[in-house]
Amino acid sequence: MRNIKRAFWGMLALVSVLWVFAEPQVFQPASFLALRGTMVQYSGIIAMAAMSVAMILALRPRWPEPWFGGLDKMYRLHKWLGIAALVVSVVHWLWSQGPKWAVGWGWLEPPVRGARPVLENPVQQFLSTLRGSAEGLGEWAFYAAVLLIALALIKQFPYRLFYKTHRLLAVAYLVLVFHSVVLTSFSYWTSPVGMGMALLLAAGTYAALVVLLRRVGAARQVQGKIASLQYYPGVRALETEIEVPHGWPGHKPGQFAFATSNTSEGAHPYTIASGWNEKDPRITFVTKALGDHTSRLRDKLHVGQEVKIEGPYGCFTFDNGQPRQIWIGGGIGITPFIAGMKHIALERHANPNQPRPPVIDLFHTTTEYDETAIAKLKADAAAADIRLHVLVDARDGLLTGERIRAAVPEWRAASIWFCGPAGFGEALRLDFAAQGLPVTERFHQELFAMR
Repeated sequence: MRNIKRAFWGMLALVSVLWVFAEPQVFQPASFLALRGTMVQYSGIIAMAAMSVAMILALRPRWPEPWFGGLDKMYRLHKWLGIAALVVSVVHWLWSQGPKWAVGWGWLEPPVRGARPVLENPVQQFLSTLRGSAEGLGEWAFYAAVLLIALALIKQFPYRLFYKTHRLLAVAYLVLVFHSVVLTSFSYWTSPVGMGMALLLAAGTYAALVVLLRRVGAARQVQGKIASLQYYPGVRALETEIEVPHGWPGHKPGQFAFATSNTSEGAHPYTIASGWNEKDPRITFVTKALGDHTSRLRDKLHVGQEVKIEGPYGCFTFDNGQPRQIWIGGGIGITPFIAGMKHIALERHANPNQPRPPVIDLFHTTTEYDETAIAKLKADAAAADIRLHVLVDARDGLLTGERIRAAVPEWRAASIWFCGPAGFGEALRLDFAAQGLPVTERFHQELFAMR
């Protein structure tokens, strides 16, 4: 989370500083209307910078993952940038329209417009002929972007509709790029802020075209086929085993992938619940019926069905060198730890003389119970030599930091890996921080929310 905040505020601060260098008179405006002009420019640049970076992150680039801590963290930044673009775009619109309303209501004197200066630069002359189109199209693109971003933030909006409507933001973005290029002060383009914006707009335009052509992650996609399906009614979870005979580069435990079983539904992210064995190239997903899409998977999927897999992504891979680890899986958040146990068991079988892995305690807390699923979990834990603690809320009470520390006296030397409800994870983080654990370095939490 720390690097997400650094990237978010750092980007906004950098663009702001560069803009001030290009517009130093903002601190001494000649009039309110002069201030209005500079604020329209500033808010427009900030909004487009945020939208451009969000559009670039929509391509799911691999190179920033290690610094951010995984694609899940990058999607959180993508969301923050979308919200920032929404808020600042509304401010931009109010600065643009508000003074016009004030003049119409008699609150402001209409500006005295002199003769327009003669434009000698041919590029500037050409852009000036497009101002009317840029203003009109930009306003409608603004309305569309506000609606689409708002829909993306509504959790109750079905994913299948979100997938179809969210792609339309790429169209709105391209229109806003045209709007920005035409209406940004021409003098900016030869300044650092203009050069930076030119790079962002160019990269964002490329990203928008890739999104519209449905080529996001195309180089990281492989074709698989469903080999088996098992449903656990007690926990309403479906285990799907997929053969990936060609092209899959392998994955680390704790990583996730995007799976597409229906092109109209688009790609959905799922944590991989299996270790990787090149001699038997298969990937297992465990999905719980929590939303409109996952609730229908049991009826939609069948053995032999082709599935497109993209990935792997994520840095929730249990790599931090601590001699002690505590794993906590809340509900369906147990999935990455299943992959971790299977990976350890595979490594122990293939290399029986290798050094022992870290000592691990796995806590699985759940509101639902399925005997078959828990039996498989216990078998995986035994094969990996991991101490398993299963807590059913109604029977055993809630899992707390105090209960974890009582069960693991060496917790001060441990790293903690959490996957589950966000509020539960945050409560545990605060609890361990209060007990002196350096949570910034040692508390790892998957932010598995892609919208």
